[in-house]
Amino acid sequence: MKTLVIVFHPSIATSVANKRWLQELAQYPERYTIHHVHEAYPDGHIDVAREQALVEAHANVILQFPVYWFNCPPLLKRWLDDVLAYGWAYGTGGDAFKGRKVALAVTAGIRQEDFTPEGKWNVTLAQLLAPFDVTLAYIGADNRRFFAFYGAEDGPKEAGYAERLARSAQEYERFLASL
Repeated sequence: MKTLVIVFHPSIATSVANKRWLQELAQYPERYTIHHVHEAYPDGHIDVAREQALVEAHANVILQFPVYWFNCPPLLKRWLDDVLAYGWAYGTGGDAFKGRKVALAVTAGIRQEDFTPEGKWNVTLAQLLAPFDVTLAYIGADNRRFFAFYGAEDGPKEAGYAERLARSAQEYERFLASL
């Protein structure tokens, strides 16, 4: 079965890093289904049954998003609140994610060295993403942690940015293929 890559990016058309990752994955349509939640639900009203059916039709699930203000985009939080319903994702009969491989794919505007206990923000990206770890444990998912691209906001100012991003896109595909 294929891997479902659920993309939560409110402006994917102007994205650089997330868009480049998706271009890489698009080369392998037999492996990946790419689902743009903001495009599917521009009004923010999520079709829960459709989302649950998409998850059920795939072996693995990737939640791909840019880190916004040290958190996830609001529509991702809403997706979690609505789609991970009692009786489907958890609770009595809620086993949709039991053993299903799930990972995060995140882009961070801030450089990796700033996401350290000694760095500018005194916190790691793993610490910021800890609520996802707890959520995935709660629903019984096989948490495969996260793949990250740091320094996305540096963009054209950074020498070698395009090459670094291209390498990241290839590494991202390998990360997904290894699930």
